[in-house]
Amino acid sequence: MKPDSIFEAFELYIEKMIPGITLKQVGLMRAQCMTRKLRKKEIILREGEVSYYKIYVAKGLLRNYSIGENGYEYIVRFADGGNWTTDPESYYSGLPSNYNIDAIEPSEIVMFDHNAFESLKQQIPPLSAFSEMVITRNASLTQKRVLMNIVATAEEKYIDFMNTYPEIFHRVPLHMIASYLGVSRETLTRVRQSLTVS
Repeated sequence: MKPDSIFEAFELYIEKMIPGITLKQVGLMRAQCMTRKLRKKEIILREGEVSYYKIYVAKGLLRNYSIGENGYEYIVRFADGGNWTTDPESYYSGLPSNYNIDAIEPSEIVMFDHNAFESLKQQIPPLSAFSEMVITRNASLTQKRVLMNIVATAEEKYIDFMNTYPEIFHRVPLHMIASYLGVSRETLTRVRQSLTVS
C-alpha cells in the first residue's frame, strides 16, 4: 500500500466503527496522523523510550513484549489488522516504557501522537466514545488473560488462545505463542501433540 492507501484502509475502518462520522472529521484525523510501513522485525518502541503514539494496525501483525534478565522475551500482546496497540502506562503517563513493540510480519500502521489524539477526541465526540470502548475491551481481554494465567492449565490456555485469536494463530511462531501463554516451548509442544492425538 502507498501511504495514502494505508490511511484509506483506516478510513474504511473508522467509518464502519463510528457510523455518522463526517468527511470533515475524517479529514481532521488524516491531518493529525502519520502512516508507516514496517519491515518484519522492525522495532517501533524500545524499552526505556516513551510510548508517544496510539497505533492502529491497518495490515500486518505487531507484538508488545519485554525482555527478562535471562534474555527471554515475555510477550504481553499481539495486534493484527483492525486493532490498536500502544504501551498504555507510558502513553498516558509520559514515563519510559518497560516494553518493546515490533512487527512480526511486514505491517502498515497509522500513528497518532498523544496530544493530537486528545485534541481529536475533543473535536470529534464520537471518537472519544469509541476510544473508551476500545480501552474497555482491551482491559477486559487483559483481565481475562490474567485470570487464565492464574487458574488455567497449559492446555486450557492454548485452547483459549486458539479460540480468542483464530485469525493470528497460524501466523505466530510456536515459541511466541509459548511466551504469550507463559509456558515453555516443550510444554506447548506436548500440549499440541496430546490435542492432535485426542
